[in-house]
Amino acid sequence: MIRQIRTHGPWLAFAALAAFSFGPAAAQNAAPAAAAGPKALTVELNKLEPQGGGCRAYVVVQNDDETAYQAFKLDLVLFQKDGIIGRRFAMDLAPLKAKKRTVKLFDLDDISCDKIGSFLINDVVDCKSDAGPVENCLAGTTVKSLGDVQLTK
Repeated sequence: MIRQIRTHGPWLAFAALAAFSFGPAAAQNAAPAAAAGPKALTVELNKLEPQGGGCRAYVVVQNDDETAYQAFKLDLVLFQKDGIIGRRFAMDLAPLKAKKRTVKLFDLDDISCDKIGSFLINDVVDCKSDAGPVENCLAGTTVKSLGDVQLTK
């Protein structure tokens, strides 16, 4: 079961992530009826900070693409420091305006920041632009983190 995490503000949504770069390979594999994958989208896990009994994640999203995204939802898995899966959830980073840098905040309730070991992007479960569904959003993705908690795919 995938759970949606609580977010702050109408556009703010994450679950603790990092950096994506979608290359031309995504466009080559796209179905003719669907839009090509993102070309210059970066999602950076910037920092984690304690928030009550949980942890708040700050994510910086840089969309250098000419495309605005109405949906960009990730299937994420949180691993504890001992490597055991802590939880699985969905994180929606949309809307993403074209040529715009945005900060997204996500609260992870009932888990302290010091218990989080890493995050895994299992898949991109929803990816839509103004033109409709976008194929292969995970293809060519590059991930990174600025802190100790890593993001992988």
